[in-house]
Amino acid sequence: MEKTIRELQEVREHLILSPFAAFSDESKGRSIEEPQCDIRTCFQRDRDRIIHSKAFRRLNGKTQVFLTPMGDHYRTRMTHTLEVAQIARTIAKALRLNDDLTEAIALGHDLGHTPFGHAGERALNSVCPGGFEHHLQSIRVVEFIEKKNGKTMNLSWEVKDGIVNHQTEGKPGTLEGKIVRLSDKIAYVNHDIDDATRGHIIEESDIPKEYTDILGNSLSQRLNTLIHDIVSNSENKNDIIMSDEVYKAMQDLRKFMFENVYTNPVAKSQEKKAEKMLVDMYEYYLEHFDLLPEEHRNAPEGKERAVADYIACMTDRYAVSKYNELMVPSGWQVY
Repeated sequence: MEKTIRELQEVREHLILSPFAAFSDESKGRSIEEPQCDIRTCFQRDRDRIIHSKAFRRLNGKTQVFLTPMGDHYRTRMTHTLEVAQIARTIAKALRLNDDLTEAIALGHDLGHTPFGHAGERALNSVCPGGFEHHLQSIRVVEFIEKKNGKTMNLSWEVKDGIVNHQTEGKPGTLEGKIVRLSDKIAYVNHDIDDATRGHIIEESDIPKEYTDILGNSLSQRLNTLIHDIVSNSENKNDIIMSDEVYKAMQDLRKFMFENVYTNPVAKSQEKKAEKMLVDMYEYYLEHFDLLPEEHRNAPEGKERAVADYIACMTDRYAVSKYNELMVPSGWQVY
């Protein structure tokens, strides 16, 4: 029998990719079995499901660092996600790993992020029983919340593993997942420097010379250094690693950003307001659970998780609009 296009692609993977790659035809599969696509491999299919999801589109309205910035060029959670995917695919291709799987993990890694970035995450974590962490919420999105015609995204095991393990302490089960875990940090540290200089929070010259001497004096130089370091140190190895010198410089640069940007009172002046707003809405919906959209009322863990799911799905703008609708009195009108 003649092979399908998908099957031919799977054969090519074994001819072209590194023996350390995750091969599409060796996937551990999906939670719910379904027929294979005749054109796309399982990881290509997962990538497409993520891109076409509502959760992915909402990333464009969610904070990266600066809350609802007044400017067209500041990053959002969407642009961060795309930059992670670009960096990760570059590394995966250079190492002859599965760039379809890498891209799918990268595009899905932040689907569970709240409005207002980590401020929203802190707010929900402070009130929701069992806490709230965005990497775990991303798995809730793909396994439970996001539905089309009553069906969940039903992603493959490898993609979900990479999503849930993209945190620093995560331990991805594939090299592709390990690439995304590092690419996430490379992306946000460097593009947050770019945004912070644009917002006059820091200047490029403020970055300690001990870091720039190793990593470079611009966004492009630093990305080039970090990507090349991973590729040169991981080539022909069953691991994704960096040199000690470059990894330490990146971690120290990350610490510099926490001290000077991520906790900067100017950059973060609105975060307390955002946190209080989400906590107030959380408490309001617990008391008025019938006002929660019907599709969000069926969380098996109970009302608290259902409310957290709904609020976590909101964009910044929608959260502000919904808060005003629920909490701010409007003038009396005669009809």
